[in-house]
Amino acid sequence: MITLICFCDLVASEVSESQLLQELIYSFQGINGKFLKLSPVSQGYKLDPKVRVKRSVRRYVLRLAELGWLHNQVKQHCENAAASKNLGLIGQSLVAALREELTEYYRLVAVLQSQIKQQMDTSVDSPLSEEQPQCHKEGLTLCRLAVWTLDPLGRMKCLAAVADACKDKRGGALASCVHGFLQHGNPVIRETVKNLLGAVCKPMYVMLSRWILDGELEDPHGEFFIAADLEVKGDLLWHEKYRVLESMVPSFIPLAQAKKILATGKSINFLREICQDHTPVKGRELLKHALECTSVEALFMADREGDLQSMMDTAYLETSRRVLDVLTGQYKFLDHLQALRRYLLLGQGDFIRHLMELLEPELAKSATLLYPHNLSGILESAIRATNAQYEDADILNRLDVRLLEQSPGDTGWDVFSLDYHVDGPIGTIFAQNSTAYLMLFNALWRAKRMEWILSGMWKRQITSAKLLRKLPELRPILQQAHLLTSEMVHFIHQMQYYILFEVLECSWDVLIKQVQQAESLDDIIAAHENFLLTVKAGALLDENSRELATQLRTVYELILQLQTHEEKLYARSLSELQAMTKHEELIKEREKQGQFGTSTHEEELNQKRSQDFKLRYIPNVRTQLRVLSKSYQDVVKKFLLMLASQSDVSLQLLSFRLDFNEHYKRLDSRLTAPLTYQHRRLSEMGLSRNASGTSQQKVRIK
Repeated sequence: MITLICFCDLVASEVSESQLLQELIYSFQGINGKFLKLSPVSQGYKLDPKVRVKRSVRRYVLRLAELGWLHNQVKQHCENAAASKNLGLIGQSLVAALREELTEYYRLVAVLQSQIKQQMDTSVDSPLSEEQPQCHKEGLTLCRLAVWTLDPLGRMKCLAAVADACKDKRGGALASCVHGFLQHGNPVIRETVKNLLGAVCKPMYVMLSRWILDGELEDPHGEFFIAADLEVKGDLLWHEKYRVLESMVPSFIPLAQAKKILATGKSINFLREICQDHTPVKGRELLKHALECTSVEALFMADREGDLQSMMDTAYLETSRRVLDVLTGQYKFLDHLQALRRYLLLGQGDFIRHLMELLEPELAKSATLLYPHNLSGILESAIRATNAQYEDADILNRLDVRLLEQSPGDTGWDVFSLDYHVDGPIGTIFAQNSTAYLMLFNALWRAKRMEWILSGMWKRQITSAKLLRKLPELRPILQQAHLLTSEMVHFIHQMQYYILFEVLECSWDVLIKQVQQAESLDDIIAAHENFLLTVKAGALLDENSRELATQLRTVYELILQLQTHEEKLYARSLSELQAMTKHEELIKEREKQGQFGTSTHEEELNQKRSQDFKLRYIPNVRTQLRVLSKSYQDVVKKFLLMLASQSDVSLQLLSFRLDFNEHYKRLDSRLTAPLTYQHRRLSEMGLSRNASGTSQQKVRIK
């Protein structure tokens, strides 16, 4: 929508409105006028500063001159592309389509030029009176010119954007780039891009037809997404001669579909060159007829049920079993799937625990002090020291470390992640799901770290209990810390059991069965994606579990706070114990020398230190633990209420297991109310109502 300005403020000056219109028409064609010229610095049009027009008129003229700048960009791209020696058929098709669009654009400019000429021949501009504003005059004005160029401006912006994005692209990559502009809300621009894409895809459509029908690659400029190594002969034909160039696969042809096209052509060549079978492929004539009767738009339009698609699927299904055999045999798909389970999903327990033990000093540092080569060395050490060393060399070569994006204050624990490089045929299944695997690894790794921290705290509490008996004033604090640690250990163990066994192991069993029963590559891809979706939902990583995941992270933060308090308490207690021991040894040493006790100054220092520990430090720590315990119980109670309100029965049962002894129910009466459908509905509506005279409460889940 454009705001029209009545140019009543265009006063009589050296430049009339007709002259400005003529200057704009020149700029639309990339021609420098007398007053409106192309700036070599900014590459935009500028109005001569000596021209006396109002500032609003100057801005409006420059805004209209944008169309000329866009025209120059498109025209320059066509000229540069024509001079290129490696343009290729697809690039030539794009240039030809852009020139056709420019031809249509020049027709509009010619119409505008004829109107300007007619006006200048029949009338002379004069100062406008207040009774007859300029925007109401007959003929072409700046206001009307803005309306005339509204649609051409949008199309030219689109053409310039396409030209700029495609200037370094070739083949299928160029087609992908153009296809990215197709999703546009303006139907005019969408139709323009559709015409461009149709022209670009014509050469590719011819190549695709020849490959599917006869297994021949007619690609003199290397633009097709299937390439052949002509030096490969004999038995290596099926495995090495033909391959998919992923960089050349258009975005509107899925990689899985590209694999189907590859398999179809390879099967024809395999039959002819290896099996010496020159019998035409079954259904070839029907497929040829479908290709001839289908427009090129079928390549990028969402028509998955047409005759062309049916014929291509039929040809593919005859070779799909061979594709699966190669995938599971030569490329060891099942081995890579198992490797992802063992390492990114923490299935290899001895390796994960030893890796965490080795990484602990390094990951405790700030994230800015981490170096990938150091972490890679630690990873190699963990592999050599565990059963991971017996893995296939290809799997171990793909296993690597990865540092995630850093935020201020992050430690190594926040950015560390294991990574598994996938490429080639197995990349069809795993590459697009790498983000999901990283999310799952980070969630499982964080839970494993909490278990590691609590285990260390538990061992320290047990081993230091006897040592700290000499400080009886610590008993209440140690008991309080021990009880809180026990609560956290129970919580983490139950959460890990739920995620690792009820979610991950059960979903893995389903995945393996579906892979073994798969009849095509699509079946494997679908089973794998369903597996990841199920595990993400169970691990509270999907969209519906954001609040639960936030609450769980709060529990983790409280565990880290307890670790900090416990370490400081242990260090201060050992310091106090050492000071007491040193003081007692000093007294005994002086008694052996015939002296009695210590000096007044030494006794005062000892008393001051002891009083500071007993009367200041211990009450302060007790208060901190009490606050931390209260915060932890409040967070867990809220987490239990949120679990109980979920529609998933397994999450409701998890809430029961986390509070199996009804400890939190005794602390919060809301947890004693049975969760009926009505309660759940009230929870979702955010209502709360107390029923007087009954023992049952209906609560609102906060």
